[in-house]
Amino acid sequence: MTTAIRRATADDASTLRALMRELADYQSQAAEVTVSAGRLEELLARPDIGYLIAERDGAPIGYVSWVERVSLWTGQDYLALDDLYVCSGERGAGVGERLMRAVSEAAKGRVIRWEVAEANVAAQRFYQRIGATVSTKKICRWHVP
Repeated sequence: MTTAIRRATADDASTLRALMRELADYQSQAAEVTVSAGRLEELLARPDIGYLIAERDGAPIGYVSWVERVSLWTGQDYLALDDLYVCSGERGAGVGERLMRAVSEAAKGRVIRWEVAEANVAAQRFYQRIGATVSTKKICRWHVP
């Protein structure tokens, strides 16, 4: 069985949307995924947005996504990791670590930042195992109608 990690293209929009829905279902947030495959195609074409997809023998088994940002405190560009997801039957086989290593190559020396739920202790252990620092910070959301 061969596992490959490659940059996603607009042709992968439906596949990525399905994987995003799996992740949202896993996190009990299915209603939050409202992006259409068409809009996702547009986003995949933007140079500041990155998606990598993991495939085993041509079948999708996970993905990682990010947005390029700049820190106004440091003036440095960084990658804001959006999602890391590995399908349930593939977890523990090194796919997540391979995806994170591939993001680190895409970062080209830039810092990578992301959020992880306080309750997701397994993810925190994984991130610490690959060398990430986990710090506590509350995330605020404000949806102004």
